[in-house]
Amino acid sequence: MGRSRVTLADVAAASGVSVTTASLVLTGRARELRISEAAERRVRATAQELGYRRGTRTTGPRTGLSRTIGFVLDTAESSAETGEVVRGAVEAAHRCGYLLFVGVSGGDPVVRGSLAESMRDRDVDGIVFAKADLHASFDLDGLRHGPVVLLNATVAGLPSVVPDEVRGGRSAARVLVEAGRVRGVHLIGAEPDRTAGGAARLAGLRQVFGAAGVEADVHGCPKWTPEAGYDVTRELLRRHRPDALVCLDDGLAFGAYQALAEAGLSVPGDVSVIGFGDHAAASWMRPRLTVVALPHRELGARAVEVLVGMVDGRGRGGRAPLVHRVPMPVRVGGSVARAGR
Repeated sequence: MGRSRVTLADVAAASGVSVTTASLVLTGRARELRISEAAERRVRATAQELGYRRGTRTTGPRTGLSRTIGFVLDTAESSAETGEVVRGAVEAAHRCGYLLFVGVSGGDPVVRGSLAESMRDRDVDGIVFAKADLHASFDLDGLRHGPVVLLNATVAGLPSVVPDEVRGGRSAARVLVEAGRVRGVHLIGAEPDRTAGGAARLAGLRQVFGAAGVEADVHGCPKWTPEAGYDVTRELLRRHRPDALVCLDDGLAFGAYQALAEAGLSVPGDVSVIGFGDHAAASWMRPRLTVVALPHRELGARAVEVLVGMVDGRGRGGRAPLVHRVPMPVRVGGSVARAGR
């Protein structure tokens, strides 16, 4: 039998330190976390004794595919949305005949690098790097080698999978236009300079509203939280009563519901409301909130499918797009009523 590979995790375990600590030592960044000299010497000695070589394999050149994929999540906590992303990725990997290795970095670039290195030590055919925050900045320094796909992030030159925010904005606007809600429309949460997702949603909304002759007032919100939605809606109600609110995140819509109720206004009898995201709580709102949903499960599946296409060679030749946009479906609740009803 051939000699088994020595991985970063093996070095960490034999040295009595974490994988992060071992990675920092062996990449020359021990001072970043003030690792003691004794621990640094121990890690280096252990790596030499075990025959660990960073970025190499001790079993010689690799032949063929391992039929495994790495999936690194930059999230600090578990949630229903994150679970759906992973579920979609696992299902797609299974359909394509691949096994998925999932790791969680908590947003720490050092941990992210350690996870990627450990996965590549195990001969994964490629890695999906998934961001929890939509379109957040992403530092992939040193992680670009090998097939890579980004989820919820874009980096020049790398394939990525993102929600189709512009089309989602168009869909939200069409719901109101088709219901005859063309006067007194207000957009809550628009901060184009702060959130790329919000800017794209706003662009889609304006395209449809502009074509329909709808003048929609825009209200900025630095945070997409229920508190912010409540404050903005309450301030708006001090001036006049809106006919419809488009909240660029469900959290804002939750706060808007509260402010409208305190003002004695009903949804959708007095004011129609639309949200974005499809948070689990949206289905518990009364009436149920109409939303343009983030397709978490489909995003995870699409990221794996794109990566498998690259590994199998179907993404070569310059014909495949670099940015793959997944449609955002409308989930109809009871928060939008036809005008004059």
